[in-house]
Amino acid sequence: MNILISKLMWKNGSRINQYLLAVIITIPLLSFGMVQGWLSPMISVLQSSNGPAPEPFTPSDISWMTSVTYITAIIIGAPMGYLTDRYGRRAMTLITTLSLIIYWQIKLICLEPWALILARAVAGIPCSACYIVLPIYLKEISDIDLRGALGSLLILNRNIGYLMSYVLADLLDVTTMLWIGFLVPTVVFFIFFVMPETPEFLVKQGKVDEAKSVFAWLRGVSVTDRSVEQDIDTIVKVEKQTKAEQKSVWKIIWKDRPTFKAFIITLVIKITQQFDGYLIVLIYAGFVTEKAAESITFKLTPNKQVMMIGLVQLFGSIVATCIVERTGRKLLLVSTSFTVGVGMLILSAWFYFTGLGSWLPGWVPVVAMCVCIFADAAGFQPISYIIITDLFTFQLRGTVSSFANICAKLSNFVQTKWFTKVCELISIHWTFLFFAIVSFSACIYTVIAFPETRHKSVEEIYSKLEKKKERAEVA
Repeated sequence: MNILISKLMWKNGSRINQYLLAVIITIPLLSFGMVQGWLSPMISVLQSSNGPAPEPFTPSDISWMTSVTYITAIIIGAPMGYLTDRYGRRAMTLITTLSLIIYWQIKLICLEPWALILARAVAGIPCSACYIVLPIYLKEISDIDLRGALGSLLILNRNIGYLMSYVLADLLDVTTMLWIGFLVPTVVFFIFFVMPETPEFLVKQGKVDEAKSVFAWLRGVSVTDRSVEQDIDTIVKVEKQTKAEQKSVWKIIWKDRPTFKAFIITLVIKITQQFDGYLIVLIYAGFVTEKAAESITFKLTPNKQVMMIGLVQLFGSIVATCIVERTGRKLLLVSTSFTVGVGMLILSAWFYFTGLGSWLPGWVPVVAMCVCIFADAAGFQPISYIIITDLFTFQLRGTVSSFANICAKLSNFVQTKWFTKVCELISIHWTFLFFAIVSFSACIYTVIAFPETRHKSVEEIYSKLEKKKERAEVA
């Protein structure tokens, strides 16, 4: 590893290696985006008698395909943080990538319902791991002033994967698309063998000299550079303190006031982001455009509809990557959660008034839907992952990420399983109103409780949280 690092060293302080490694690290999420995106345009094809499957899929088959991934993700997600801390970020990224290879391989071998359900169950591994392991990996190889921009590459690459699936499904036959899906994780799997582990995990393993080499490689400086020495000393100090205290991760979370406050902030933002309605809008975009088509002359095929959604998502992710280090986490989170709330409120009002028989322009719900998807991709969604790495030390990130991921997947499962039943019970406009209330609540909570984490160390963030606590007690 040290030989490779010395060969790929960029001198004069260039940090291009951080950008290159960040792009490679997020490719598994691009592949998972292709996994998720493949399903949307293929459902009607698989149910067709002329489809690629030996026999048409039943509604029950489709139901299992859409839900089994989240069941597996919840089961796998529970130990994922511990495994990441125990065996390392790179090792777990390799396992994540291998599971993606297995997923595409199963579908290349067989397209019968049981095989696709099995493949979707296997996809539960990257469904959890991509959102637990990769954010930690990214944070620990990024300088403090780059971690927001590089962290936002997660959602950017995932949305590129979505769009790739939408476009490829429209242009290519099923087998060719599956081969492309298979090749992406296969190539990156072998690349990961020569990628470095994070300096923080290496210090945890007692490999201080190797950690220094990795730090120097990432920053394009000499191993004896003062900044490298200072950062390594800080990590070593934190590691020694953690070992001396011998506290369990959960004991630290419950007993340490700023850590507990950070934990609550993380859960609130993560859960409200999951319940802001973006997932439902993505899944039922066809339903919204179909209803809108009753009063609009511009028509789009189902595949063109999902491609439009993919483009809006991708554009939002690009915006997030470009501005997250300029605006800061808090402003971006407040503005995008508020915008999602406005979009959901407009959707609620449109369905309510059209349900009463009033005529409203058909472009209104389409624009509102696009606004929701754009705003979620531009801030609400990527920030919910970035803050976990911002708010916690490397000893806690894995556990907190796992717990937050389980909450997220449970939220996804509840929404996908019972959305239609809730709509039948209280009607769709009240459902969208609920999503709007959740988004506005997240906006208000962020203004009150969330500390700005841009360019801040964990110690600086916790100092802010302590001061807020003291002010609240005085008041």
